[in-house]
Amino acid sequence: MSTTIMTPMPLETGFPQTLQPFPLDGGLQQHRPRIKTRKHFLIALAASFTALCLLLVAVFYGYVAWMLTYPYVAPLTSNPKAAAGLDYEDILFPSASGKTTVSGWYVPASDHDSDTALASSTAASERTVIFSHGYGANREESWVPMYDLTKLLHGLHYNVVLFDYGYASEKYKAPATAGIEESQQLLAAINFAKSRGAEEIVVWGFSMGAGTALQAALQTKDIDAMILDSTFLATADTMFHNVTQILPLPKFPSKQLIELMLPTWSGTHLKQVPVNQILANSLDIPVYMMHGTNDAKAPYQLAEQIAAKQSNPLSRSWIVPGGQHEMLFRASPTEYIQRAALFLGQVDQQFQAEHEEQAAASKA
Repeated sequence: MSTTIMTPMPLETGFPQTLQPFPLDGGLQQHRPRIKTRKHFLIALAASFTALCLLLVAVFYGYVAWMLTYPYVAPLTSNPKAAAGLDYEDILFPSASGKTTVSGWYVPASDHDSDTALASSTAASERTVIFSHGYGANREESWVPMYDLTKLLHGLHYNVVLFDYGYASEKYKAPATAGIEESQQLLAAINFAKSRGAEEIVVWGFSMGAGTALQAALQTKDIDAMILDSTFLATADTMFHNVTQILPLPKFPSKQLIELMLPTWSGTHLKQVPVNQILANSLDIPVYMMHGTNDAKAPYQLAEQIAAKQSNPLSRSWIVPGGQHEMLFRASPTEYIQRAALFLGQVDQQFQAEHEEQAAASKA
């Protein structure tokens, strides 16, 4: 009889394990959390990169807007006495709005009657020309021989006021506001001239200073005539056009972003500039529009459009073939002076005739 010996199973081996089924998804479930994490990382990275790009764009155009609001202006290099031998007085007064301070020079008229065709010597102190300089310049005007013009006017028995707009001032710095606050500074200069006895006031403007004069003329009746050289009106299009002459930027979105960011620095919006009102308005004073056909900063058609609206019989325009922005004097100094002097003489004659009529009517 055979005996079968049964070997007991070791207890430590445990009971037979149940076999796990083979995963139908090939084990992908184990990698899904890792895939989702990578996807979220890429989305966050793309969002961060986009945000960085938008920030850099905002910083860039913000800087462009800041440069337009606070343009570099060279300091004064001389004065009427040193440059032209003319006695002058340093002047200081608040703007008409009271927001800024204006500094400048006052050059009194000559004591000698060198041109009786313009006026008698007794009327000299009653006539004043106020120079309204252009953007990027100060009262000396880099492109126009301001001291020569001042000396000419001094000899013709005009008092002369030269002043700095806020953005050009060394001591009383203020942002450029496309003529909004600048017109208030010009109005203050007009009030100063009146306080010195001026009854006949002519504003002689250049570039944006000419555009500022047009804005001021909408707010006062104390301007008796204007000479406007290379008139520039600040709009989103003209500001962008001038920027592209330095930086080749795409029109979209550059124009929109510059216009959007300018108020951040200047406190004013380009839409506040009364362009439509200026273009549609007919001033009752003599206005002389001077402009060049090769003006790269302001189209000469603008001057023609403004001139066409004027109703005063002495108003006129001089469109110079090939003339460049604020370079009309340098291109033809003799003709420039002759035209300006003739206009001033006719304005003075008209002014004196009107006052004589008013005086006679008051006596009747």
